[in-house]
Amino acid sequence: MRVSIVLPVADWRACGPAAAAAEAAGFDAVQANEIAHEPFTPLAFAALATERVELVTSVAIAFPRSPMIVANHTWDLARHSKGRFVLGLGTQVRAHNERRFSTPWTAPAARMAEYVQALRAIFRCWETGERLEFAGEHYRFNLMNKEFSPGPNHLKLPAITIAAVGPLMLRNAARYCDGVRLHSFATRAYIEQQVAPMLDRHLAEVGRPRSTFEVSGGGFVATGGTAEEVRQAADKVRYRIAWYASTPAYRTVLQPHGLEALGEKLSVLARQGRFEGIEALIPDEVLELFAAIGPYDRIAERIADRFGGLADTVTIPFPEGADPGAVRQVVRDVQAIPAAYAGHG
Repeated sequence: MRVSIVLPVADWRACGPAAAAAEAAGFDAVQANEIAHEPFTPLAFAALATERVELVTSVAIAFPRSPMIVANHTWDLARHSKGRFVLGLGTQVRAHNERRFSTPWTAPAARMAEYVQALRAIFRCWETGERLEFAGEHYRFNLMNKEFSPGPNHLKLPAITIAAVGPLMLRNAARYCDGVRLHSFATRAYIEQQVAPMLDRHLAEVGRPRSTFEVSGGGFVATGGTAEEVRQAADKVRYRIAWYASTPAYRTVLQPHGLEALGEKLSVLARQGRFEGIEALIPDEVLELFAAIGPYDRIAERIADRFGGLADTVTIPFPEGADPGAVRQVVRDVQAIPAAYAGHG
């Protein structure tokens, strides 16, 4: 199993040293999340400070950006990292597209499928000189003068992964992408019953071996060197579970466990803007459905129980100031867990 860690994207000066430390600790990937800060620039600093570790946007919000803009970011990051950049994309929900980004909301699954195919067409144009000619319902690209092409990278074309929750986006991931980034708001039962069978079916339909397709995430990890650190990490996860459960779009994750009423109660509080203290509504048994929780010497075992056979890559947040030796050991222990993914084809 591969192990990733999140960069401190709020502080560009810290991103290079953090990535270098992650590489030294044996992590497979570092990722930049788009929440309050954009994810591409931090990875540029990480690229220049490292030689081996993979660099991932997890995720960049797609629709407010033209595929051409994202293609330029991707191409430059791939070039300067010598092929280590992986583009992770997500749609965000309708309200954020329309009200936070002022972006029209249209058929997200169909639009994302076109988005990925448009990126592939742009990449081929730049790498091979192939004429740029992409025409879809949502995107159209047919102009690329020599002056505006960055030219070939002489590398494998960048890998693209997308975040997916529902069946249409999972289908997109299997058919058009190099991997899927499962939402942290997921349980093992949800993945086993709804996600994995769908991915397997669509991968088989396009004749793609599972070993070339990366499944990332699908739950939370809470760990620490002491009982208090584990408790603090678990409390943060408890709040995130409550926050996500308040969103109706994620209600399908609660269904296998008969927790729809909990989601509805949290949605009422969210509509009222009452987020303070919502973590108290998440009991321990629900927390454990969503997370692998344990101290350093037990967390690999918990991750194997929670993610084993389902996920290829997990993200582990460590407490601030965590002992580097302990971190290296946890990373090695988790990497010993078997996983299906063997590398992008």
